[in-house]
Amino acid sequence: MKNTLIDKSKTALVVIDLQKGIVGRQTAPYAADSVVKNAAALAEAFRKNGMPVFLVRVSPSPDGKDALRPIADAAMPVQTPPPGWTEIVPELGPKQGDFVITKHQWGAFYGTELDLEFRRRGIAAMVLCGIATNFGVESTARFAYEYGYNQIFAEDAMTALSAEEHAATVANIFPRIGLVRQTKDILDDL
Repeated sequence: MKNTLIDKSKTALVVIDLQKGIVGRQTAPYAADSVVKNAAALAEAFRKNGMPVFLVRVSPSPDGKDALRPIADAAMPVQTPPPGWTEIVPELGPKQGDFVITKHQWGAFYGTELDLEFRRRGIAAMVLCGIATNFGVESTARFAYEYGYNQIFAEDAMTALSAEEHAATVANIFPRIGLVRQTKDILDDL
């Protein structure tokens, strides 16, 4: 089934972590430049249709005190990013009218104004894409599901650090909380 059921008056695009410090990483199953290209095509189509585009980036606080330091077998390292690390890639913008959301954890809803901005604009659904499928994208999707938003996952406009991580989320999590589609199918429905 290719239909995305997009209501243009109530759907936003949410792009996760397509920023200079993250798109330079090795990713799979899709190369980061392919993900950026697909996300940029979605963003342009949303803008053309007068639909909101939310560009989400991750950035630690200047003192680093918002970094989580859990007891974990494979905890993420706490590092100070280099200059320019948080800048959205130029292929995406931001363009006039876009919203830039800065998060400090994996998900775009926790500790940000994303839910408030959605509710003020009557947004009931989102198309979600970005890097990494099983971290920032999945965390955002889980929160969105719990908040009651409908979701469409642009499978080829997201990627992970490994093909296995991407496949596990796309096969086991996303179909339970939304629609998994290809960029072309979404663009065709716009």
